Amino acid sequence: MFGTLLHDPNLWHLNRRSASGAFGIGLFFAFWPVPFQMWLAAALAIPLRVNLPLSVATVWITNPFTMPPIFYGAYLIGVKVMGTSEQAFAFELSWHWVVESLETIGPAFLVGCGICSVVFGLTGYFSLNYIWRWSVVKAWRLRQRKRQALK
Repeated sequence: MFGTLLHDPNLWHLNRRSASGAFGIGLFFAFWPVPFQMWLAAALAIPLRVNLPLSVATVWITNPFTMPPIFYGAYLIGVKVMGTSEQAFAFELSWHWVVESLETIGPAFLVGCGICSVVFGLTGYFSLNYIWRWSVVKAWRLRQRKRQALK
């Protein structure tokens, strides 16, 4: 499907740029309430030339066990931002419930998911970038001290 684009070494190597970009992309799509989050993360990781496995794996922060509290938190954020009141709902595994929920809790939920997506994606990108840089500087200083001790 992606042809020769998958031959780019940046998609498979870990360095500061590819890892932090992949982490940001994965967190960005983790908050999207769609069943094909991994495909979206992969589709964005390839043209941005960031680590493909890490971007796809990071999406799994929202998995069947963590999804209910994370998405409920996103709904609460949407309620707060939109200034609406929280509505009671009971989950049902039916198409009728999904359509009905899009009209009642849907707008606040989608706004909250969008906000969480952007905030956590950017936070993940900059945090991993900082942590990677900090660890490299720390290792470099440790090597420098060892060299000084040998003199």
